[in-house]
Amino acid sequence: MVCHYNESVKFFYDISKKNISGMWQTKDYVVVSLGLLVCVFVIFANILVMLAIFMNRRFHYPIYYLLGNLAAADLFAGISYMYLMFHTGPWTIKLSINQWFVRQGLIDTSLTASVINLMAIALERHQTIFTMQLHSKMTNHRVVLLIIGIWLIAILLGLVPSLGWSCICNTSECSNMAPLYCRSYLVFWAVLNLLTFTIMMAVYTRIFIYVLRKNHRMSQHTSQVKQKETVVNLMKTMVMILGCFVVCWTPGLVLLLLDGLCESCDVLTYEKFFLVLAECNSFMNPIIYSYRDKDMRDTFKRILCFPCLGWQQTEEHSGVRFNTLKQEVFSESAGSHHASY
Repeated sequence: MVCHYNESVKFFYDISKKNISGMWQTKDYVVVSLGLLVCVFVIFANILVMLAIFMNRRFHYPIYYLLGNLAAADLFAGISYMYLMFHTGPWTIKLSINQWFVRQGLIDTSLTASVINLMAIALERHQTIFTMQLHSKMTNHRVVLLIIGIWLIAILLGLVPSLGWSCICNTSECSNMAPLYCRSYLVFWAVLNLLTFTIMMAVYTRIFIYVLRKNHRMSQHTSQVKQKETVVNLMKTMVMILGCFVVCWTPGLVLLLLDGLCESCDVLTYEKFFLVLAECNSFMNPIIYSYRDKDMRDTFKRILCFPCLGWQQTEEHSGVRFNTLKQEVFSESAGSHHASY
């Protein structure tokens, strides 16, 4: 077995038949421009979410700490992707092997952290809704440990190729999309993310069925429009969560599987555009998880108007739109209790 640590990045690209253009072409300009535009939205939206959670005590609860960590992961994804945009195209040929691994490792770490955060939030919602709590009983200490665990897993997966799971010593296994990565690693990463998505889908489906049943029972005791609207909004949020994840991630994950399992498949034509699409999920997350919360939107307005109006910190505790189901269940119980008299 011969290792090629002293070779250039171009050596591996030539083996994988992935062309590195020496001149900037129209496709390169389009991909870089589109990528940088996405990065700007990702960085701005997630900084806004993190500021809102930090500045407003209404959001000092476990679910919002997880949302803040999701925003941090997506912010890191935006920064990592911006770094990639300035080290892609004709710039790629100038990279050393270690620089190439840093570029790819940042992307892998940030996107993995974002996905694991999505699953953690899904599990937290499941636990809260099924135990009828206004807020999760998870302590701050456990939240911190969970967040640390998420980042440790993400960093480990980002480092795995540079620690040995690469094709530097086995060029016959080099990927087409990521020429220094083994095909087996891309299959592993894609399957791991698809498994995470499957778990999320199962969790939200169970919540969906539970909410439908609960809504049916509530309709027998009350006709309050607000309660039904809350259930509908919850279901809409779940559909948006799953829909956004599927649209943004599935094309790229399928492409990774094809690259790992099908040597003759053409995976390079849409590779960069699918990566941009996956990155779009990092600025859709703040919209789905935060912008739909009225308290969060009001906080955004205060932050954006800070220069002219100043920050007015409210002392109330949040009603937390994510948890209004408990209020409906309490209303149902109260209705049943009065009916028995």
